[in-house]
Amino acid sequence: MSTQLSAGGADITIDQDNGCRVGSLRVDGLELLRQGPRYGSFPMVPWCGRTANGEFRDGGTVHRLPVNHPPHAIHGLGRDLPWRTASVTDTGAAFYFDLADPWPHPGRVTQSFELGQDSLKITLGVETYQDSFPAQAGWHPWFNRTLTEGGPAARIAFDPAWQEERGEDHLPTGRRIDPAPGPWDDCFGMPYGVDVTLTWPGELELKVTSPAEWVVVYDEQPEAVCVEPQSGPPNGLNTLPRLVTPVDPLEVSTTWTWRRLR
Repeated sequence: MSTQLSAGGADITIDQDNGCRVGSLRVDGLELLRQGPRYGSFPMVPWCGRTANGEFRDGGTVHRLPVNHPPHAIHGLGRDLPWRTASVTDTGAAFYFDLADPWPHPGRVTQSFELGQDSLKITLGVETYQDSFPAQAGWHPWFNRTLTEGGPAARIAFDPAWQEERGEDHLPTGRRIDPAPGPWDDCFGMPYGVDVTLTWPGELELKVTSPAEWVVVYDEQPEAVCVEPQSGPPNGLNTLPRLVTPVDPLEVSTTWTWRRLR
């Protein structure tokens, strides 16, 4: 089951049965997202990126998660589950799923979409029904490296305050370093909010912004580039836990704004 939204020359398809991912984003007929059931743009929740060895500590208890990218657990649970529909209009929609085993705490995750003529705003929320627990939320969009056959490759521009040093296990070591040139599979700190621009010269400019302070940039594959705003760094359930409490749910948003260049 999928939901389609349209505004001006923009159209998106949301596949709520396949992790509530944006399966397609077309602007004036140009497809911005890599196609396929594993791609598009999927939510990362209730954790982002890799969690070391599929384990995280919550107080004195060690919880174990499915090791779906050995030796780590990666990208949360939401991308693999069907989501339920809460509301749909021509330009907006909201969906949810309830946290359950193998996640150790009951709660609810919501995701809403607001499509405009030149922007898409997506918001994720995590709330608890009972006890407090650490959680993260973010997105993993696969933007096409080229929008047209033989067309220009996307250029990435951003100005992070630091880069998380990546260890051989692909986890941050805890040391912050000066941003290094790509290619990247790396996490960056942007304490004043995520602000990354992708430009396909002569075709389209896309700005990815978010109040979140962390972004992973991945451009090691020839087909796509990924710009992933998230509420904490990889392995953050262990290194920088953000507690979701009954009075303080986690909410994070991202806005993609585009400008035609032709």
